[in-house]
Parts: sequence; structure tokens; C-alpha cells
Amino acid sequence: MPVHDWTRVGDGTFHDFHYSWVLEIKRALKRGLLPDGYYVMAEQFGGDLGAPDVLTLQAADATPESAGGLSGTATLTETPPLVHARATIERDHYARVQRTLVIRHTSNDRVVAMIEVLSRGNTSSRHSMRSFLDKAVAALDSGVHLLLVDVHPPGARDPHGIHGSLLSEIGTEEYVLPRDRPLTAVAYTGGITVDAFAAHFAVGEPIPEMPLFLTRENYILVPLEPAYMAAWEDVPQRYQEVLRGSSVEKR
Repeated sequence: MPVHDWTRVGDGTFHDFHYSWVLEIKRALKRGLLPDGYYVMAEQFGGDLGAPDVLTLQAADATPESAGGLSGTATLTETPPLVHARATIERDHYARVQRTLVIRHTSNDRVVAMIEVLSRGNTSSRHSMRSFLDKAVAALDSGVHLLLVDVHPPGARDPHGIHGSLLSEIGTEEYVLPRDRPLTAVAYTGGITVDAFAAHFAVGEPIPEMPLFLTRENYILVPLEPAYMAAWEDVPQRYQEVLRGSSVEKR
């Protein structure tokens, strides 16, 4: 199913769809995508990392496996993700130290990765944009891997999309968003060195399958498109018609 033009409807309609989409992504991860020792939870707090849509955690009693032996995952060396752009950003150590103080919870269940499906609210004001970027940078500084998905076109506060905005926060990389494909899905490895894997798409195109890193070398592929299709079934018929272009009503 091609992605729809969510500017046709109001924030409340997308928020309802967003809830269903995140739930479908969570279900997909629980149905055998994650290797042993990992589990997924939605809308939980992880230290001061904020409240992401989906957290992937490693169980306290799990024995970490070597990068090449993490069963059920692909490896970056042998099977690099198929994306439009890849960048490696060497972080400035002192800039990282000065940016934020990350306080970890005493729980032994370690946050490994976060998935965030952006809404217009994430970039609707200077404060919300600042809060989102601070959360993302704090996660990367903590070694947490990220997958960000944005099906909204860029605006005044993110002219090159969320990927361009985040790159400007963590390094000197300048990123130019393709004009013909302004929607973004991007995966990051956390830590001192950040690897970024960006894919772009447009309204009317399918959402690409994206990597979610569990280590710097190992990742699983998140079926964003099938989860989107499943969540679409929950959209009320009247708004499905609007999003298909048969109406101009916006609520």
C-alpha cells in the first residue's frame, strides 16, 4: 500500500492512526523478529530518554552474544541495508559530555533501541522540535540505536527533514533532502561514532523496510509497510476516502 498524504487530515486523525501503526510494529517485533534475550515494549520510559513509541530491551538475565552470532539478525558487514544514503559521523567527545547528563534507571533491563514514528507535533513549535532533538541526541549518546520514521513533509523547522536536523546536532554533516522524495525513514547506531542509514520515499510510494540495530553490527528488518497496511484498516471509512483524495475535508 502506498503511503498517503497525511496533510489532507488533521492531527487528531493521524494521532489515531499513529497509535494503531505503532501497535502493529510492536506486534511484528514480538512475532519472532527479535532474537532470544530481547523484548519490546511500547510507550515506556527509559531513563531520561523520554517516551519513545517502541523500546527494544535486553533482558537482565540474557547472555550477550558475539556480533556474528546473534541468531535471527543480519550483519552490517555481510548484508548492508539497502538505503539511499549512508553516513558515518565521528562525534566530538567533549561536545557529547557537555550536551547532556544521562541518568540511568537502576533496573538491569537495558534499553537497546528505540523506534519513533513522528507526528506533526514533534516539529510544530520550536520547543517541541528542541525537545525531540534533545531526546534523540541523549539516546545516541547513551549508545541506544534509533529508527525514526516520518511520513510528513518537511516544514520550516526541518527543511531537510528530521534526518537533516539531527545530523546538524550530532556532527558537521550537511544533508540535502531529495525534493521528489521528501518523506524519511532513517536508522542510526548509537555511540561515539554514529552510522546513519537513510531511505526516502514520497506520497504514493511504499514505505521501505528499515533496519533496527541491536548492536553496532547486528540488525533486524522492521516491516514498516505491512504494519502500515494493518493499521490502515483501523482508519474510519470517511477519512480513508479523504486520504485517497475523494474528499477535501480536513479534521
